[in-house]
Amino acid sequence: MKILVCIKQVPGTTQVNVDPETGVLIRDGVESKMNPYDLFALETAFRLREKMGGTITTISMGPPQTTEVLEESFYMGADAGCLLTDRKFGGADVLATSYTLAQGAKKLGGFDLILCGKQTTDGDTAQVGPEMAEYLKIPHVTNVCKIDSIDDGGMTIEMNMENSLEIQMVPFPCLITVDKDIFTPRLPSYKRKISLADDVKVQMLTLKDMYDTNEKHYGLSGSATAVERIFPPESNTEKEMHEGTTREMTQVLYDILSEQKYI
Repeated sequence: MKILVCIKQVPGTTQVNVDPETGVLIRDGVESKMNPYDLFALETAFRLREKMGGTITTISMGPPQTTEVLEESFYMGADAGCLLTDRKFGGADVLATSYTLAQGAKKLGGFDLILCGKQTTDGDTAQVGPEMAEYLKIPHVTNVCKIDSIDDGGMTIEMNMENSLEIQMVPFPCLITVDKDIFTPRLPSYKRKISLADDVKVQMLTLKDMYDTNEKHYGLSGSATAVERIFPPESNTEKEMHEGTTREMTQVLYDILSEQKYI
């Protein structure tokens, strides 16, 4: 069984600057980490490999520093990793990102199952996985919280629909996005990291490596949407401390709310 897991490097801090002209995050020099939801996708892949056998490849799109999360996936147990990196890919919205990842998946070829985290912590759109599946013309299921059964033909899964659970059978090849807590993610293995040493090699693909090399389909040029304005929230650390009896504190709270015209 060949499994492809999409992972992303996201800011590890809320203190991120925004390009005032393009409206995209400035990621250079920012502390980064693997998107937390992708850890659940990775663990799902490891559990399925233990049961069905096969290989796990991780794929990501981003600047060269993104190799860090791909290498982390090796230390957790992935067999191979691929980074889609090119300045032409920069500034992509969810549509262009999905298209780029789909082109990368086609280039790598022949996967039975593609796994994605439910969403990313820097975008929160939860759209890339389904859009990627649409480009690849394969069935997809989102919000997967449990895998009931799996065989060579497909898998039966449970979808978390907030107020209900929906059970579906999806045939291979397919794409699923997994919800948190489907499995508890494992930690990277220091022993595996030492044993791999210099053998960790991330495959790099650029625009010229894709089947579709039309740069208008990627990055800002291939994006159907544009951010009109984006800005970090203002930091407000002002506070007041009051002490007193319950009656006194009630009066203080009432006075503050009255002054602010809330009551």
